Amino acid sequence: MNHWKKSIHSLRGFLLLWVSQSISTIGTAMTDYALIVWIYGQNGTASSVSMLTLCSFMPTILFRFVAGAVADRWNKKYIMLAADLVAACGSLVILLLFSTGSLTIPALYIITFLLSLMNAFQVPAAYVATSLLIPEEHYTRAGGLQAFSGAAISILSPALAGVVLAWGGMRAVLLVDLCTFAVAFGSLVFLRIPTMRAEAQKGKESVWQNCLTGFRYLKAHPYMLRLILFIAAVNLLAKLGADGQLAAFVLSRSGDNHVTLGLVQSCMALGPMVGGLLVTIGKPSKDSIQMVFVMCCCIFLAGIALPLCRTPAGWCVSVFVQYLFAAVMNVHWNTVMRSEVPPELLGRVYSTRDTLQNGTIPLGLFLGGWLADHVFTPLMSHESAVRKALQPVFGTGKGAGMAVLFLLVGVTGLVLSMVCMRSPGFRRPEQQADEPKTE
Repeated sequence: MNHWKKSIHSLRGFLLLWVSQSISTIGTAMTDYALIVWIYGQNGTASSVSMLTLCSFMPTILFRFVAGAVADRWNKKYIMLAADLVAACGSLVILLLFSTGSLTIPALYIITFLLSLMNAFQVPAAYVATSLLIPEEHYTRAGGLQAFSGAAISILSPALAGVVLAWGGMRAVLLVDLCTFAVAFGSLVFLRIPTMRAEAQKGKESVWQNCLTGFRYLKAHPYMLRLILFIAAVNLLAKLGADGQLAAFVLSRSGDNHVTLGLVQSCMALGPMVGGLLVTIGKPSKDSIQMVFVMCCCIFLAGIALPLCRTPAGWCVSVFVQYLFAAVMNVHWNTVMRSEVPPELLGRVYSTRDTLQNGTIPLGLFLGGWLADHVFTPLMSHESAVRKALQPVFGTGKGAGMAVLFLLVGVTGLVLSMVCMRSPGFRRPEQQADEPKTE
């Protein structure tokens, strides 16, 4: 009990930020859901919803390097306050336009782009601020709490938004969003976030030079760069497989059964919640880098089991386990970042990391769909010796081709994870020095 009391006391600043930002994120997620419903109700096209998603992601891709440099150079608290204030103004503008009947889809695209632009700056600032508030021995535990809340929000926000929409319509959802912004803003005003040396020296380098600092740091620390490229490869494989095509796989295997898809997706969302909770209450690992590789092996093992299952229960268990391990892996990967990178460089290295490791996601999504439609589905649809050999394992009909693709992805990812786990090049320099030399 005394241990937990000491932990809570040392984490009180982080806990205040975590709770208030989680409340704000729930409001934002509810608004996002309500706006998707509203847009789809205007013209009933999927492209209009896709364009909204594009507007919300593009600023993150385009401005992440600059945002990381700004997060290191300027006061994190002021950046987060400004981002929250602009976000609240954006929700207020949407509320006013909706209340006067003036809200249009193009206007919503513009507002979403601007809000996402502010979020691009807030995310690295919040990441660095969180790191400054957490004692090093609690990096993993705090990461578990963040993973738990992120998964819980993804599950709860659509349901909450649906209830509020049925009760009070779009206005009620936007008002709830503004209230959650007020909670986050008020808590942040009174929160003391330590400053860093880089903030006092912000005039010594240009913003462009600061943007390149993340690359320079990774070049000087090759094992960190290799880890990032490994995660980029994992992301590519994940999007080639179930992480990018789970809905299509389940629907094709279940005869377009939406209830089955809902059950599988619910288990997928529960995985990170349980994983975050286990990391929070468990004992931190002594070697977070090793845990990243171990968890990736477990992820791909579960990924191999998924296409071999023929029942909804098997799919539910497979995706639950897969996403549980993914949450644990992400927590330890963030622990590696916070432990290895100096605080004054964390924003820039974090931004560089995210750009590099997430840059493979669009390619994986594109290739996964193309391979499923044009290579593996035809392979399992036409008579051939290969189909005859694979049919006892994967069956026939819709989804059999995707199952073959998922298995290949799982095997490739497992082999890659095991090879990299045993490679000295992915370890810290002091660990490499301890490696026994072979003749």
